[in-house]
Amino acid sequence: MNTTSVNLQTLSYRETRTYLIALLFIAGNVILPQLCHLMPQGGLIWLPIYFFTLVGAYRYGWRVGLLTAILSPLVNSFAFGMPALAALPIIETKSIILAAVAGLTATRFNRISLPLIAAVVIVSQLIGGAVEWAYTGSLMAAAQDFRIGFPGILTQIIGGYLVIRYLANK
Repeated sequence: MNTTSVNLQTLSYRETRTYLIALLFIAGNVILPQLCHLMPQGGLIWLPIYFFTLVGAYRYGWRVGLLTAILSPLVNSFAFGMPALAALPIIETKSIILAAVAGLTATRFNRISLPLIAAVVIVSQLIGGAVEWAYTGSLMAAAQDFRIGFPGILTQIIGGYLVIRYLANK
């Protein structure tokens, strides 16, 4: 199994660099969903709004991840209407959960591997799904990311691993 040490840069909120890096990941989380929404149900299938939250939180720490997680859905919703305002609380919650799990996992293990990234994504989806189920009362809505968004989950795992590994080697 290929494992890479992560050069963690857990940035603080007092550093300008934190906001600049978060801004780049927020831009990625705005552009990628727009590309995915070019295909029918692209957002539901590819789950693009989570990708750079995962990368930012794992590589640069929970603060960058949290900024990305909170601001990406807001910018997308207000600028493009997606996610819809009704879906915003769930998307925000799932994004924050992903940022927390990714940041904590990177700090705890201080390395990157495909199984670790898979665990981060799956655990985040399970917790997020449980929260969505409690919020909506619908198991079908809560399981949607697993039913329809499986390609997006795989993309997060494999693509996230590759991007984080690339950034870790820079």
